[in-house]
Amino acid sequence: MNWHDHLVIAPIILPLIAGATMLLFDGRDRTVAAVLNLVSTFALLAIAIALVMGSAGPDPAAAVKVYRLGDWPAQFGIVLVVDRLSSMMLLLTAILACAALIFSLARWHSSGSYFHPLFQFLLMGLNGAFLTGDLFNLFVFFEVLLAASYGLALHGSGHARVRAGLHYIAVNLVAALVFLVGVSMVYGAAGTLNMADLAARIGSLPARERALLETGTSILGVAFLVKAAAWPLGFWLPGTYAAASAPVAALFSVMTKVGIYAILRIGFLLAGPEAAAGSAQFGDVWLLAAGAATILFAMVGMLASQDLAKLASFSVVVSSGTMLAVLGTNDVAIIGPALYYLVSSTLAIGAFFLLIELIERGRAPTDDILAVTLEAYGMEDEEEPGEDGEAGVAVPAILAVLGAAFIISALLLSGLPPLSGFVAKFAILAGALGRHDPSTLTGVAPAAWVLLVLLLLSGFVTLIAMVRAGIRSFWAVIEREVPRVRVIELAPVAALLLLCLTLTLQAGPAMRFMQTTASGLHGSAAYIQGVLGPTAASMGGKP
Repeated sequence: MNWHDHLVIAPIILPLIAGATMLLFDGRDRTVAAVLNLVSTFALLAIAIALVMGSAGPDPAAAVKVYRLGDWPAQFGIVLVVDRLSSMMLLLTAILACAALIFSLARWHSSGSYFHPLFQFLLMGLNGAFLTGDLFNLFVFFEVLLAASYGLALHGSGHARVRAGLHYIAVNLVAALVFLVGVSMVYGAAGTLNMADLAARIGSLPARERALLETGTSILGVAFLVKAAAWPLGFWLPGTYAAASAPVAALFSVMTKVGIYAILRIGFLLAGPEAAAGSAQFGDVWLLAAGAATILFAMVGMLASQDLAKLASFSVVVSSGTMLAVLGTNDVAIIGPALYYLVSSTLAIGAFFLLIELIERGRAPTDDILAVTLEAYGMEDEEEPGEDGEAGVAVPAILAVLGAAFIISALLLSGLPPLSGFVAKFAILAGALGRHDPSTLTGVAPAAWVLLVLLLLSGFVTLIAMVRAGIRSFWAVIEREVPRVRVIELAPVAALLLLCLTLTLQAGPAMRFMQTTASGLHGSAAYIQGVLGPTAASMGGKP
């Protein structure tokens, strides 16, 4: 085993060591902790890039790298697996972490004693969830990331933050219990928790054990839907994310994608062609219904939101609902564009959370209420233009920059051309509507029509909400103080938006990578064989 093979475990070991080292300082030396955090996080970014490049080859078998701890067989030991999907999620997490960390160094990291170790432990949990090859360790890493997120959600104190954080903790503790019950039922039915081994064994299970297994996976699905903030299980998200500090909320935007990742991974493994003929799909109709309900709930929340933080939080819910609806169509042709949408929307939402902190800095807490009152009663400025000899009002440079970043964020989140949000939605709809279904009069499956309505309607509502919020923030008659913004705060926002622009310009290569990733998920033989060996699938998973 060469040094490159050990990169598979590095995204877990590195933040674990960094976080544990920071605890030795007991919060007394934030400078040293900040340096360690920076070094570790940017090292994770470099490792994630190397793993993505290593998994981007044309050979599906070579794209799957397996790390067996203690060199135990996969059926008995702990296995970490890197393929295109997991490496992509590692890179997305590392990018958001770097942006959030740099932003936090301006002031947020000093608002509590343990920000930096909690930050690293959260990255450890996220990376472990994307890398693990068995359900029990998925549960373990879920608990690690949740424990760290509890502290980060409360970081900075404040009544609203504590109240929302306690709500978040209570919901996720219940979800963890549900997760554990589902894992126990799966183990009782199949005798293994290794995901590849489960996929290989499911075809040989008797009907009784098969029913118990499907019940267990359904319970697991409920836990994953809680994490993905699906309606009606996602009421905890808007309040928690809106109350959290800006860098924490930006990093949290990838946490809902852990639930989406788990549904993608387990759903395709246990319901794919390598599992068994006649294997029940992973709740396609229910996923479509949950996605539709989640999007509708988020649209109502967007229209009702009177502050930018709530608007960004409901944007996270729209992103999760869109992914669930796409998965519910059971159309592999649009999974690739959906993964492209996942990356684009997560980067845009992360940038938007950071941007909100800068926009709100120069505004009084009552500005939104006054703007709504003026709008409702039609009160306008009586001063005629040009009375003082001026043809207009000079806009401070920083407000112009923030306004331009806000417009780009609005285009990305609403899916308007020409940015990556539009490319993603267009590719999803083109794939869904372009597939002929002879069983219908129109030749298009009903799920595709539902998806068309949901994407167009959610984009239209997002545009309305963003335009209204932009007018109140930048063009309302209420005079505002010019915010003082540091370069270290503006640079992460610009970097994330620039990545979205790069994703637009490189849409062809990016979409091909996503489509190859989707094909690898659907035809999971390479994953199963990489974990268990080339003959495992044909032997029913028996060693």
